[in-house]
Amino acid sequence: MNSKLINYSWQFGLFILLSLVIIGTYFYAPLAKGLGEYTRVMYFHVPAAWVTVVAFFMGAFYSFMYLRKRDLLFDFYAEAASQLGIIFCILATITGALWAKESWGAYWNWDPRQTSIFILLLIYGAYFSLRSAIEQNETKARLSAVYSLLAFITVPFFIFIIPRIYESLHPDPLVNTEGKLKMNAKMLTVFLSSLGGFTIVFFWLMHLKKTFIQLSIKLQKLTDQEN
Repeated sequence: MNSKLINYSWQFGLFILLSLVIIGTYFYAPLAKGLGEYTRVMYFHVPAAWVTVVAFFMGAFYSFMYLRKRDLLFDFYAEAASQLGIIFCILATITGALWAKESWGAYWNWDPRQTSIFILLLIYGAYFSLRSAIEQNETKARLSAVYSLLAFITVPFFIFIIPRIYESLHPDPLVNTEGKLKMNAKMLTVFLSSLGGFTIVFFWLMHLKKTFIQLSIKLQKLTDQEN
């Protein structure tokens, strides 16, 4: 009973946090100079991109654990984390496209950041194509784990490095060209709260998916025993 109460309490706390982030985005944080109303997109776009990195890292971590332990459970976890990574990556792409439409006049401009995230979607789309093409579980898990580790090497490259090597229209939400912090205290409070809230949402969703995977495995074992 106590564990259920704690579980419901932190979920309610997460709901309150995200509600406050939304309220803060529209009624508390001031608008950034040069961005105007489009500033509000930043509080959702950047956290979504951040969680994309976290999710793909977790996918690579569980892939490493599979190669080390040879336990299919880690392969299922790696797949679940990568699925969430794709979802947040798409969310980051959509919010970025909405900002681009209002700022640059088109949803897609093949800006270095847009191109990078598109390539990242292709890379992880190939991961799921690989998994769907192999029926044997151990072979699928082994090849997917190796691919996941190699794929994650590209994540920091496409998210953090490429957009800074080439000239981009995409503004840096945190610092200006002189390296000084753009955000005032109010903006930073909402931004960090959103970043934390999105991160917690990912781990909550990951927890739900892991629980579902464990239940599915137990159900499969019971079915096999009955047969």
